[in-house]
Amino acid sequence: MLLSKTLERCWTLKLNSSILDGLIETIVQFKVYLTDAECMEVAKALVSAHPCLKEPGSVNGCDGWKKSLKDKLGNYRNKLRRLGCPEVSVNALTNKPGDRRSPAYGVKKPKKAEVNYFPAYPQGESKESQELKRVLLLSEVEKRNNEDQVSLLMDQTFAHRHQEVVRDAPMIAELKARWPALFTLRELCAEFKRITIVNLQSKFFSQLDAQSANLMKAFSKKRGYPGKMAEAHRSTYMTEDSGIDVRRECVLKGLCVYMNEDPESFVKEYMPDDVSSHTAMAETTSIYVLRHEGAEPGDPPEDVGILLEGVTVLRELRNVPFAFAIFIALVYALNLCYPSEHKYTFEALQKLVLELDGNKLSKKVQALKTILAR
Repeated sequence: MLLSKTLERCWTLKLNSSILDGLIETIVQFKVYLTDAECMEVAKALVSAHPCLKEPGSVNGCDGWKKSLKDKLGNYRNKLRRLGCPEVSVNALTNKPGDRRSPAYGVKKPKKAEVNYFPAYPQGESKESQELKRVLLLSEVEKRNNEDQVSLLMDQTFAHRHQEVVRDAPMIAELKARWPALFTLRELCAEFKRITIVNLQSKFFSQLDAQSANLMKAFSKKRGYPGKMAEAHRSTYMTEDSGIDVRRECVLKGLCVYMNEDPESFVKEYMPDDVSSHTAMAETTSIYVLRHEGAEPGDPPEDVGILLEGVTVLRELRNVPFAFAIFIALVYALNLCYPSEHKYTFEALQKLVLELDGNKLSKKVQALKTILAR
């Protein structure tokens, strides 16, 4: 009897290990770092598809599977680290700063639904060969009518560039000097697609337009000070003759107000001839709009640009909504955090408009999603 039970237990453990191995092989095709909620989601899906695997005595029948999955995935990451997989080797203890005790300090994981967060070098390429292509890119970007060759080299050096961005986190000015081609509209949108496999402009504006009516209804129902500000914003910008760009700008600024965030502190308007405005612009991260004195709210601006760390990274953008989209592209391309004063606005744009990582929402964004679904 004892031998029979021992053999049965060994067989069960071997079967469970085989099941977990199969799950891990599928999971790592998408991501190597799973959150606690994602592990639970996988475990629930497993016992739902195969009820015979439910654990007796467990409340939901899958707590043990969840724990085993997390342990198995951790062991698998250790194997990948020894093989030199860049996405996990960047988090090895040898790469941690020596003045910090916690081994979790500086952990680099995808935080905004990046598909290619820390890509490996293409087969046959190395850091040295990619650096040679980067140097070649510096000369190619100076040539006229050479966008196709620049795009080809940018695509070939993506792994080298994004590893540098994630691992070293250089200053904006330094990165702009090393990769000037990245700070163009064409390449920023291409970089966003390399990282997320989503077409930024078409997705952002089509979804924003599709949800504009529901968003405006939600804004109008907001009570208190945010509701009054949203209504004041709508009455200032929205008229029967308003163009699509003005309407989009109104929706985006209304979203800021709805999230109890000040749109004027992110979209800052200046006068071109005001010397003090240039001093203020040099100390901010924002979208700037240059308007002449006396210009109406709906009038086209003289210039729209983006400032990061006091550096003007882009200018001559078409309008404020387009600048919002490009700012999101910069956040992904440069591995930045959203501005803390407007984190809920950009979370809503990322998760509700671009539909990236839309399953994990803060309470504010979840409340807005619920209202929009009605």
